Amino acid sequence: MTNNGPRRPRKVLIVGCGIAGPALALFLKRAGFAPVLFEADEQADDYAGLFLNLARNGMYVLQELGLDEEVRREGYAMHTMKMVSGKGKLLGVIGASGGEPQGYTVKRGALHQILREEARRQGIPLEYGKKLKAVEVNTAERVEISFENGGTASGDLLIGCDGIHSRVRRIVFPGAPEPAYTGLISFGGFLPDSRLPYDQGTQTMVFGKRAFFGYLTRQDGEVYWFGNLDYRGSPTRQDLQRIPQAEWHRTIRELYADDIAPLSGIVHGMEGEIGVYPIYDLPSLPEWHKKSVGLIGDALHATSPNAGQGASLALEDAIVLAKCLRDLPDQEQAFALFQQQRRDRVEQIVRYSRSIGRRKHATNPVQVFFRDLMMPLFLRRADKDAHRWMYEYRIDWEES
Repeated sequence: MTNNGPRRPRKVLIVGCGIAGPALALFLKRAGFAPVLFEADEQADDYAGLFLNLARNGMYVLQELGLDEEVRREGYAMHTMKMVSGKGKLLGVIGASGGEPQGYTVKRGALHQILREEARRQGIPLEYGKKLKAVEVNTAERVEISFENGGTASGDLLIGCDGIHSRVRRIVFPGAPEPAYTGLISFGGFLPDSRLPYDQGTQTMVFGKRAFFGYLTRQDGEVYWFGNLDYRGSPTRQDLQRIPQAEWHRTIRELYADDIAPLSGIVHGMEGEIGVYPIYDLPSLPEWHKKSVGLIGDALHATSPNAGQGASLALEDAIVLAKCLRDLPDQEQAFALFQQQRRDRVEQIVRYSRSIGRRKHATNPVQVFFRDLMMPLFLRRADKDAHRWMYEYRIDWEES
């Protein structure tokens, strides 16, 4: 007897519940799939990490999900970026004080929470403590995975959204290139009640004498700040975390001791934990999918934070892959279309972001002279729509 009933929704296993994972789950549910989220951590940490920039292209995706207003409330509207030399000379300003913000700076944990809670509200299952152990079965029609705690899960598709050090990538694509260390570490934190003047909509970037420094001040006086520093070797996050906090406080205070105000005051005012992270990037892989397994976000093409595009690219990936799977019932064709539509863009942004990092870290006096000489010209060019291709990129969910 022929079963003419409705076809069951395709079940999609999504490993990773940061930014890409829940965004993909929300779009897939809208497209008629049955997504399930698996997170390696035992519970949500809404205070994990520092903060990130969501440029306009990322906000467009959140707008499609109906979550942009929550980010606007939680975040800091970025209108202008002010570049200052180590001697206090204004090198230039990108953006304009009026009109639509360039984007929003938001605490990473807050963005994770917004996406995760919307997935929960829509009834998308989310399981914690599910650290991937192996992909046991991967055929063109079925995938089965196992976890370190002994559990298993099966579905029609598996999407790795588990970050730059993705276990999905390492298991399914064992010959894939590894992330490359950029030679820089990033550190930063939050300083409440700083008493610094509120410079509405402005993030200030300072080319310090020994290291780069960026900060913004919220209306309530809280300062978000970060720095970048050349650091030898290829440290992991765990390597940097083993160094005592007291040593990081001492090192960072010394870095900015001779710099212009308010840099020294900010780092000396820090009493809480300073987050320290190595900066890696990952040009997109030769293979983006294999049978029923695909990758998106940092698991596929991680960019350094210099261009402020990591989160936005992850959100773009989520909507584009969901559209491809919605419009092409053959998942092999859907994965191939996703790769075709995304590869050139993400690779260009990864290269661009790394090039910015090299410009930020001149310390030799001759390099500093030419950087400060050329930076105003570079900023004027950057402010004349030179990067509209990156920041004004929109994906129409309704378009087939």
